[in-house]
Amino acid sequence: MAGPVQSIERAAAILRLLAGGPRRLGLGEVAASLGLAKGTAHGILRTLQHVDFVEQDAATGKYQLGAALLHLGTSYLDVNELRSRSLNWADALAARSGEAVRLGTPLEGKVLIVHHVFRPDDTFQTLDVGSLLPLHASSLGKVLLAFGTATVEGRPEAYTRHTLVDPERLGRALAAVRDVGWAAEIQEMSMGEAGLAAPIRGHGGLVVGAIGLSGPVERICDSQGQARPHLVHLIREAARAISRDLGAARW
Repeated sequence: MAGPVQSIERAAAILRLLAGGPRRLGLGEVAASLGLAKGTAHGILRTLQHVDFVEQDAATGKYQLGAALLHLGTSYLDVNELRSRSLNWADALAARSGEAVRLGTPLEGKVLIVHHVFRPDDTFQTLDVGSLLPLHASSLGKVLLAFGTATVEGRPEAYTRHTLVDPERLGRALAAVRDVGWAAEIQEMSMGEAGLAAPIRGHGGLVVGAIGLSGPVERICDSQGQARPHLVHLIREAARAISRDLGAARW
């Protein structure tokens, strides 16, 4: 029996690398991260770009996942019960809050974005479906961590000076999430950005995902840096509604 095809293994490694972070990567970063020669990495990236699995930013020359690959993922996500049950509620949450809404589930120590509703205005926005976010630095991830749906692997990475990387501080924050039933992320993954999220429960009350909204910190938080109560109320109501549709008892 023939063994693994090295070029396919390397292509898969590049796709996983691009999916694993919140930013685009340059050729040198890709090659160094995977221990590949620049020429080898460039050839694989060009091939992936040719089939639209990878896109290259014209201004910076850096790479990110392409639309064709995300479309393949969406073909699976369309039959995912969690996503299908959440579509209408997510649209309504975006309309009522005026902010972008994302639905997340755990995948390989990250948060996989399975649905994304754009902020209902005319600003430029990028579709996040298929993206992977860090558990400890996102409100969606904190929900999954707090309720035991996911676990952090290795030492958490600091994305900004506000990121919780100390295990004790992170543990206290997750305990607070369990107490209040929702999570906040304020400039912990990107400066100037904030997010709120609440757990989605399935049969038996187990947390199976999270729904959240995100936007500029001044819109998500008040002048004291606290989450705006009406936004917390909206995400919790949306989470409860989806949970009921999934068969969870009232909570």
